Amino acid sequence: MLRIAKLPIAIFAVLIILFPWVAREIPAIDHYTDIMVFVGIYCLITLGLCILMGYAGQISIGHAAFFGIGAYVSAILTVRFGINPWACMLIGTAVSSAVAVLVGAPSLKLKGHYLAMATLAFGIVIFIIFNEEIEWTGGPDGMSGIPGLSLFGFAFDSAEKYYYLVWSFVILAFIFTINIIQSGTGRALRAIHASEPAAGAMGVNISKYKIIVFVYSAVLASLAGSLYAHYLNFINPSTFDLFFSIKLVIMIALGGMHNLWGAIIGSGIITFLSYEWLHYFEEFEVIVYGAILLLVTVFLPNGLVGVPGIVKGWFRR
Repeated sequence: MLRIAKLPIAIFAVLIILFPWVAREIPAIDHYTDIMVFVGIYCLITLGLCILMGYAGQISIGHAAFFGIGAYVSAILTVRFGINPWACMLIGTAVSSAVAVLVGAPSLKLKGHYLAMATLAFGIVIFIIFNEEIEWTGGPDGMSGIPGLSLFGFAFDSAEKYYYLVWSFVILAFIFTINIIQSGTGRALRAIHASEPAAGAMGVNISKYKIIVFVYSAVLASLAGSLYAHYLNFINPSTFDLFFSIKLVIMIALGGMHNLWGAIIGSGIITFLSYEWLHYFEEFEVIVYGAILLLVTVFLPNGLVGVPGIVKGWFRR
């Protein structure tokens, strides 16, 4: 039995189902369905980052690399070898899992800033590979002609159809992640976050659980990358650069990295800022993100999901 609060998830699922219908009736926001596709794709990544950073306490500033691995594996296998896209998505998650184990085994022995620098270096290395391996990745020009997704003859060939596909993955990942958090694995991760020496003294296999959560977050990022590639039918390395990894961290910091709902809220706000509301700032957009991160760190350490608790505290006083 799922030990989760079913009502909030049911309400959220209903809102997700109704959103395209509402957007379709309001001309000013009829293009929001397309943006919500990207919100869902980024939610998959931030759910993994939330459990990695918020619950296990492991810093990662290189998750754009796993996002890119999923996208490029799907793109290369479908465009150059004609393999079924769904099979390519599974292969992409397998490749990302293997890379996560190879990178995580030595890197996760580090702590604090050293771990952050290790993941940062990993992300930069993968970005350089995407740029330089022109024969396979197309280099800076990217890859085009990536086929869309279809299932039993039903093609996800519109923003609305793809919206429902992506958000189905998000809701399933959300429920699965909650169950991980409430399981013995989740308790072990919280113990590691609180104190690694104490967790080790209680018999928790620290290395094992660190690698498990790192691989899980990499799998979600890879799945998101594949969905991204098959939706746009084109990818290039600039999507998977260092700034995108930082933007992912801002998403979970803004929403609240200790709460899965925060991952969804932060992804939604930052994605709409990027795609809709910050065009007028042009190259100064990065300043806005810096200001958001600074303000959240200083005034909202628990993110936006912590605001109700702050308001309750005011009323009690």
